[in-house]
Amino acid sequence: MTARLVALLGAECTGKSTLAAALARHCNAGLVSEYLREWCDAHGRTPLQHEQAHIAAEQAARIDAAARQHALVFCDTTPLITALCSEHYFDDPSLMPAALDFQRRCALTLLCAPDLPWEADGIQRDGPAVRARFDARLRAALQGHRLGWVEIRGHQDMRLQAALGALAALPALQRSD
Repeated sequence: MTARLVALLGAECTGKSTLAAALARHCNAGLVSEYLREWCDAHGRTPLQHEQAHIAAEQAARIDAAARQHALVFCDTTPLITALCSEHYFDDPSLMPAALDFQRRCALTLLCAPDLPWEADGIQRDGPAVRARFDARLRAALQGHRLGWVEIRGHQDMRLQAALGALAALPALQRSD
């Protein structure tokens, strides 16, 4: 059986983690949390430029591990976000080719809109102005590299229903027994 990966992408404070967890519960599927959050909590700071590649690689490795255990995996971000952060904060595009290759493996990309109220959340949050600029960068990258997405917006219940509708539109999982 080949695992189906569903990526949840978006700028900071757009409800990715909440939606990913709700989808995983609803679908009884695998969930891969955002490694960056764990890394920042462990180190008490945001990563430096030379640490970005490790974060992207670890996110991908955790998704791959979950894909070996589940037919459906919800990914609370992918290496694409790390690559875009590396470009945004360090003017470093070196992570983008591998991130795009990984993103193309995803059966569905749910793009969480920045329409939720912005909330401070420790050292990872830059604020609503940066969130809007990053959202524009993310949309441009997806469009520029011809990566499709379904936009998810509105309050929590609306987001869950929109995401479930996008999932229902996917072809059935193929079994290879």
